[in-house]
Amino acid sequence: MAFFQFQREQSINTSVEELWDFISNPQNLKKITPENMGFEIRTPNLPDKIYEGMIIRYIVRPLLGISTTWVTEITHVSEKFYFVDEQRVGPYSLWHHQHIIVPAETGVIMRDIVSYQPPFRILGSLANKIIIQNKLKEIFDYRTKVLEKIFPV
Repeated sequence: MAFFQFQREQSINTSVEELWDFISNPQNLKKITPENMGFEIRTPNLPDKIYEGMIIRYIVRPLLGISTTWVTEITHVSEKFYFVDEQRVGPYSLWHHQHIIVPAETGVIMRDIVSYQPPFRILGSLANKIIIQNKLKEIFDYRTKVLEKIFPV
């Protein structure tokens, strides 16, 4: 059974409060997701702020335009410091994503730690090498560029 972790850290020229306001609003997830993912939030009437226990349903098209339902739960929130989303329905056997904000001399550091386990055991490990880790890098590279535009130096 394969288990993987993807980590990314980004310096952002803003305050903890401003970044928290942005990343804790579930509507902003679409803004930082590449268009080719076909990302659509399907949960009606989402509030402007995440909270523990919040369930969010999405449709994503990560490969070849094939639609996949993805349901996450916000399992932990520490205001202006971190939150965790965990997949409840979706393509992974395990998905646990920590979003951490740390004050820095020139703004903040945003750290993401994604722990995941693809389905299908050995085939999942192969899929990780060929597709998944590259797709995660692509998604987070895109997000880095978008956040640099939203919070310019």
